[in-house]
Amino acid sequence: MDLKIAVLPGDGIGPEISEQGVAVMNAVCEKFGHHVSYQYALCGAEAIDKVGDPFPEETFKVCMDADAVLFSAVGDPKFDNDPTAKVRPEQGLLAMRKKLGLFANIRPVETFDCLIHKSPLKDELVRGADFICIRELTGGMYFGEKYQDDEKAYDTNAYTRPEIERILRVAYEYAMRRRKHLTVVDKANVLASSRLWRQVAKEMAPQYPEVETDYMFVDNAAMRMIQDPRFFDVMVTENTFGDILTDEGSCITGSMGLLPSASTGEHTPVFEPIHGSWPQAKGQNIANPLAQILSVAMLFEYFDLKEEGALIRKAVNASLDANVRTPEIQVEGGERYGTTEVGQWIVDYIKNA
Repeated sequence: MDLKIAVLPGDGIGPEISEQGVAVMNAVCEKFGHHVSYQYALCGAEAIDKVGDPFPEETFKVCMDADAVLFSAVGDPKFDNDPTAKVRPEQGLLAMRKKLGLFANIRPVETFDCLIHKSPLKDELVRGADFICIRELTGGMYFGEKYQDDEKAYDTNAYTRPEIERILRVAYEYAMRRRKHLTVVDKANVLASSRLWRQVAKEMAPQYPEVETDYMFVDNAAMRMIQDPRFFDVMVTENTFGDILTDEGSCITGSMGLLPSASTGEHTPVFEPIHGSWPQAKGQNIANPLAQILSVAMLFEYFDLKEEGALIRKAVNASLDANVRTPEIQVEGGERYGTTEVGQWIVDYIKNA
C-alpha cells in the first residue's frame, strides 16, 4: 500500500513525540512492504508565530491531499496566560476538525496490567477496564453562537438531528464490533439539546437489536466511570461532555501518555495522542511517546492493516513489560529512558520481530 501522510508536529513536546511516531511508521512500512511519504505542515502556536494563523490554508491543503494526518499537540503558555489574545493555538485544532469534517472522535480507554499500580483507582475496580469513548466533535457549545462583553457572556449548545444521527451510527458500529453495549450520555433532565439526543437515540436503537442500549445522565456517567469503569463498552456523547469524560477516562489507566485517539468524518482522518503539548517538558527528552506510537497503530487499523497495528501494540506492550519507560511510568529504581530511547527500542523490536 502507498500512504501519503500529513505530519503536524505542533508545539511543546509535539515535535519530539512526532519523530518517534514517524520512525515507528517507517519501521512497520519497511517490514510489510508499504510505501509511505510525508509532508510536514504548521499548526498551533508555531503557525501563529510564523504566519499569524493556527491552521493556515496551506496546512489545510496538505491535510486534504493526504490519506491520513499524524498530529501531535498544540498549546503554548504565552497564549494560556493572556486572556486578551484574539488568536490561540487551540483554535487551529477546532478549525482542523471543522474544515476536515471530523465529527467523530474515538478514544479507547484500556488498562495495562503492568501499570495498574499507577492508576488512582483500586486494582479490583480498574483491572480489565476496556471501553471506547465516542465524542461528537464539530457541534455543540464549542462551535455554537458566542457572545461576551464585560457584563454578560453566552455559548450556544446547538445540535441538529443529522449531526446526532451520524455520530450515533458510528457508535453503534463500534458497539457491534465489540461487546454490543452502548451507553448514550446526555443531560436530558435539564437541557433541550440533550432531549433531542435521547429522542433520536431511542428512535435509532431498534435498528440495532443486538446492541443493549442504555441512557445515562452525564453526572452519573462521570461517577460510574470511577466506581465501575468495567461497566462501559462504548460510550457516546456530545462535544463538551465528551471533552470532560474522555480526560477523566484517560486517568483511569494511570497516565495520559498512553492513550491514542482517532478523529474521523467527511475527509482525511486524524490520529493523535490525547495529551497536550506539555511545554514545560519541551526539549528535555522525557515525554512519553507511546500514545503517539499507538496513534500510528490506530492509523494502520483504520486502513484495515490489522497485522501492522497488532505488531505496534505488541511492541508497546513488550516495552512496558521490559520496563523501557519514560520517567512518569517507570518502576522505582528502573533504568532511565527518554523519549528517543523508548521510540528506538520499539523500532528495533519491530525490525527484529
